[in-house]
Amino acid sequence: MICTNLSSWICPKNQLSGGIPRWMCSISSPRLLKLGENNLTGELSSSLLNCTELHSLDLGNNRFSVEIPKWIGERMSSLGQLRLRGNMLRGDIPERLCCLSHLHILDLALNNLSGSIPQCFANLTALTSVILLDIENDEMRTAYSDHMELVVKGQYMKFESILPIVNLIDLSSNNLWGEIPKGITNLSTLGTLNLSQNQLTGKIPLMIGAVQRLETLDLSCNRLSGPIPPSMSSITSLNHLNLSHNLLSGPIPTTNQFSTFNDPSIYEANLGLCGLPLSANCTPLNDQNHKDDQDDEEDEDDRYMTWFFISMAMAFSSGILGCMWQFGSKQVLEACLFSVH
Repeated sequence: MICTNLSSWICPKNQLSGGIPRWMCSISSPRLLKLGENNLTGELSSSLLNCTELHSLDLGNNRFSVEIPKWIGERMSSLGQLRLRGNMLRGDIPERLCCLSHLHILDLALNNLSGSIPQCFANLTALTSVILLDIENDEMRTAYSDHMELVVKGQYMKFESILPIVNLIDLSSNNLWGEIPKGITNLSTLGTLNLSQNQLTGKIPLMIGAVQRLETLDLSCNRLSGPIPPSMSSITSLNHLNLSHNLLSGPIPTTNQFSTFNDPSIYEANLGLCGLPLSANCTPLNDQNHKDDQDDEEDEDDRYMTWFFISMAMAFSSGILGCMWQFGSKQVLEACLFSVH
């Protein structure tokens, strides 16, 4: 296989070992760096510092056991695809990744990452707008020559010509904890969300139905509690769902897409769930508890929005409203404005 040309280093599945050479991005400015499915090890920081023009970085299924460099969000401003799955990466998911306005594929599955999912994921703007394929566009033409293997609907799938319009977040099989950020419901064009096999707690965001282009949702093998949000039934594009092995309770929705989810394994090991396709019938007590959970979550959302608008007013008086609206937190704002060397 040819490993390089003027704009790419593409050399997967070649039994390469050792570290990534520092000169790889010094002798040219590649847009694609594809070194997945090898036996690469070592540091990422010194090797990738000069790879500032990358549109796609794929180091999946190697043996890297370091932290994700925090400066990726600053130095790789054009990055649209980041695939680091199947390594031994440790530490937190850097908040600076939220500065990547072109990022539409984030695959960090099958690592040893810990901590919570960054709240600033709501600011991944490439997942809030519809992208049209344009082969006359130079950046899009580069992406057309690319391909990537991703796990979608529970199986590996190879994407080629439509890769530029694939929108995916896969954080499965790590050690992430805490709640699913409410802001993730802002990602209206996200197609695949896989958070399975972590240690997530709390409730499924009430307004998950706002992610109207979601086709695959896997939240299995966590410790999520509360009801299945009724808004989820409004995602008419949803065709692959897995909520098994959690602590969910209440009746299973029956409208729209949920009428097609007839496999009991989708909901198994949630002892508090009831209704078809499970054998447990719902009782008036189940329905009342479900209503109470909904009321509690709506109250929580009301408090969240009240505090949000109070914060907006305070921010306006101090002249920083625009920054808060775009970046959401002081830490992420600083990360996007100032380089850390």
